[in-house]
Amino acid sequence: QVPLVESGGGSVQAGGSLRLSCVASRATYSSYCLGWFRQQPGNEREGVASIDNDGYTYHADAVKGRFTISKDNAKNTLYLQMNSLKPEDTAMYYCAAEDIPRGRACPSPDEFPMWGQGTQVTVSS
Repeated sequence: QVPLVESGGGSVQAGGSLRLSCVASRATYSSYCLGWFRQQPGNEREGVASIDNDGYTYHADAVKGRFTISKDNAKNTLYLQMNSLKPEDTAMYYCAAEDIPRGRACPSPDEFPMWGQGTQVTVSS
């Protein structure tokens, strides 16, 4: 079973919204840290948001107030609600996971060692 499968990407105009979903295998979903990073062609990964098993969330400054990470434990699914999208949000978005001891802070999601195949988000002006 593939550990992480993203969906929900697409093309929208600036100001629009998208919700990304990531279905994880039960084993992967139990990882302590789950998150999203994005990558534009030729650029390095950029951490977007993360959530740990205690529900503590992190959002990068670039998306704070516009994006919200959440998860549904009953469905083993991670979400990223993206509102007020900007052209600079255009990127491939990846769901990622890292299993670390409880009580340790999650690293930046672009450093998580496990990720899915990605879903493309394109925002036009």
